[in-house]
Amino acid sequence: MRLMRVGAPGAEIPVVHIAEGTHLDLRSVTADIDPAFFATDGIARARAAIADGSLPVIDVAGLRVGAPIARPGVVLCIGMNYAAHAAEGGSLPPEHPVMFYKAPNTVVGPYDDVRIPPGATKTDWEVELAAVIGTTARYLASPVEALEYVAGYTISNDVSERALQLEISGGQWSKGKSCETFNPLGPWLVTPDEIAGPQALGLRSWVNGEARQNSNTKDMIFDVATLIYQLSQVTVLEPGDVINTGTPEGVALSGRFPYLTAGDEITLEIDGLGHQRQRLVSA
Repeated sequence: MRLMRVGAPGAEIPVVHIAEGTHLDLRSVTADIDPAFFATDGIARARAAIADGSLPVIDVAGLRVGAPIARPGVVLCIGMNYAAHAAEGGSLPPEHPVMFYKAPNTVVGPYDDVRIPPGATKTDWEVELAAVIGTTARYLASPVEALEYVAGYTISNDVSERALQLEISGGQWSKGKSCETFNPLGPWLVTPDEIAGPQALGLRSWVNGEARQNSNTKDMIFDVATLIYQLSQVTVLEPGDVINTGTPEGVALSGRFPYLTAGDEITLEIDGLGHQRQRLVSA
């Protein structure tokens, strides 16, 4: 199942993407795709409504695509989770997952503009697989059970302002990660049964049509199951929480590519999860 939200910011409609040009209206099941939806077996209820044919078709042509989840309680991010990306930033692969927080209000739609903060000169892109938690996870016994707590997967662009993140951070990365619009998400939240598995997905990015990142989630240092298990030992993961699982090599921080400026266009895609495209504008 592919869940979407369409419409103006703050007034999105929950829908199911069936096929290109075919969508079902989910409003008889839920007012929105938000943490409460997941906490009340929303996916199971949506499946039942699809099966009994009670969801009407809705025409979404011309409507903005919003993030596939509204108002996540938290956005947890994992740094340096691909060895080549750690190396291009001048770091060794970490022995333990590097965790930091991103403000939930950074989450915007997959085609919304990304706003460069005033005075910023090192705005960077990061294509990432995001996992959305469906069931409360705390002190899991092992990674074996961890994927059972995932509601679905989507594409995340963990936009970063490197000067804020690294040069004047005060030791915490979140400062360079939490500017407005710095987490485009979507277009779909794809349930786990729709993909081969979270460790077999190609992920790619382009800037102005030029290739930047081209990797596969099999190259993660810590796989998704391990991340969820490890995170559950230090924080309670709740329904609707978003986990950005790290980005591969090919970002501007490497020194091989220029940082983003107003007018640039970023394109990102992950196998089975669709694609994103954002234009950079001045805030």
